[in-house]
Amino acid sequence: MHLSAPSSSCPEEHPFAPFVRTLGRGRRGARSLEREEARTALGMILDGEADPLQTGAFLMLLRVKEETAEEIAGFVQAARERAQLPEAPIIVDLDWPTYAGKRQQPPWYLLSALLLAAHGHRVLMHGCEPHARNRLFAAQALPALGIAPARDWQEVREALDTRRFAYAPLALFSPGLQALLNLRHLFGLRSPVNTFVRHMNPLAAPATMHSLQHPAYAVLHAGAARQLGQPRALIFRGEGGECELRPNADSRCILLEGDAQRETGFTRQLRERGDAAIVPDVALLPALWNGRTEDAYGEAAVIGTAAAALLALGGANDADAALALARDYWRRRGPWPGDTP
Repeated sequence: MHLSAPSSSCPEEHPFAPFVRTLGRGRRGARSLEREEARTALGMILDGEADPLQTGAFLMLLRVKEETAEEIAGFVQAARERAQLPEAPIIVDLDWPTYAGKRQQPPWYLLSALLLAAHGHRVLMHGCEPHARNRLFAAQALPALGIAPARDWQEVREALDTRRFAYAPLALFSPGLQALLNLRHLFGLRSPVNTFVRHMNPLAAPATMHSLQHPAYAVLHAGAARQLGQPRALIFRGEGGECELRPNADSRCILLEGDAQRETGFTRQLRERGDAAIVPDVALLPALWNGRTEDAYGEAAVIGTAAAALLALGGANDADAALALARDYWRRRGPWPGDTP
């Protein structure tokens, strides 16, 4: 077999290639990225300096390896540096990321956020466009409740001032991350973007919550929140990956308070497992709020999730006190806060 001499026109190595090589050298040669490397790599992707093939390879190699707290912190830093944020600060108490979508049970967590807002807490919820089939995302559910996603930061400001609740689409402040999430139909699975986008906290709220589907990710999210300097954060396994406490299961939580970290948790409120076949019907939300229907699971999920949020906010010192306060909130919830009855 005759081998020809190497071509003198062989292209130079692409500037992004070292990041793919670092992750893809194999079981012994590969390593995780340092925080600054992660920041640079995602910055190049968001700036359009990486080839689409490189972007796909990079994200899937990360998926197989699994992200580190340093990588998440670097990715979030790069995304925040390019985020389209309001010129003047907007005050918000609680940052509420929602990126999983509900496949079973209605999105009870929306009632929890509105319950907090009804009692004076300014809540910013942010999430993505629907990018997975057979899941109901907040962006789809809120309009059916008479709550329109904000189209710009002025609408966010006005919603927080009038209702103390606003929903900001990811595309409003980071269209590049939304574009990366939209690649799911090409990959057939989620990418690391689904993990680190939850840490964006676009308005720098002092408190935030993070939900996860796999318990092992709790330590990862806690480490990333610490590296990002988040003052307060509650991390727990939520229903379907959303920040929604499961009332039929014990919930272990990690609570970050400045430099301190402690484990806490909520004991199950219901012995029944609940009907997994219940579809996420949005109409059940105002019906439960207004007392037109009874749903033990839904009410417990709303109260439990509100309690978790109160723990994140520092409105209660422990889970029992948070639950007691959340139950009081629910008893005094007032009229439906949306624009539909």
